[in-house]
Amino acid sequence: MNIEDKFEELKSRDEGALIAYLCAGDPTPDSTSDFVQALVSGGADIVELGLPFSDPVADGPTIQAASERALSAGMNPDMYFELVASINVDVPLVCMTYYNLIFKRGIKKFVCDCVKSGISGIIVPDLPVEESEHLATSCREYGIDLIFLIAPTTTEERIERILQHGSGFVYLVSRLGVTGTRSDVSQTTTELLSRVKTRIPKAVGFGISNGNQAFEIIKEGADGVIVGSAFVDIIASGKDITSKLETLARELKDGVNSAAL
Repeated sequence: MNIEDKFEELKSRDEGALIAYLCAGDPTPDSTSDFVQALVSGGADIVELGLPFSDPVADGPTIQAASERALSAGMNPDMYFELVASINVDVPLVCMTYYNLIFKRGIKKFVCDCVKSGISGIIVPDLPVEESEHLATSCREYGIDLIFLIAPTTTEERIERILQHGSGFVYLVSRLGVTGTRSDVSQTTTELLSRVKTRIPKAVGFGISNGNQAFEIIKEGADGVIVGSAFVDIIASGKDITSKLETLARELKDGVNSAAL
């Protein structure tokens, strides 16, 4: 199932989307598949699998530490695609990584490897839309969604350009700064949701960690919420990981669905 089909399915059931992030290979490559299964069992509709990079500029300390653990465990692009191909879940999988890894592997080869491993979309936080032509062309050729980020500081002109070139969903950054859990929902989230006018589903990320926040964001008009650091914190704790991932995913999904009704 691709991303568009998933959102259409959710819309038909009056549900919002829970998009969950994990760093592939954290803390070991063998553990990732079980963690993904736990998230899906808890209600995750789409799973982002981070391909770790040594300098993840958009990520806060939590996900930076996850990347370091994964890299120390031997995670690399070859292993990443083998791992993703082995994951058997009936939800779209999205690759989140940095452009250096894509460029070094070769843009067309990277996109082809995504297709072969079952990835439906790619998020590249450090790739501006103005410089995305080559990757966007390959993504269109092979039927992969290229998902862009829109921040509170993004100009109206750039928002229009992103909406013209992006697909799958648009990733709205809820606040300035890097990834990480927060205790509140920023006013900038509401303002950004109202500024971005598109038929492409709008998913909000950066700082969401509980069902109440998920509820608020869907109520403000988002089609989905993106949660990463809260899940990665569970993995870092090393205790009852799969059960805690499933429990948090269920809480978040309940919040999303309550707001969508």
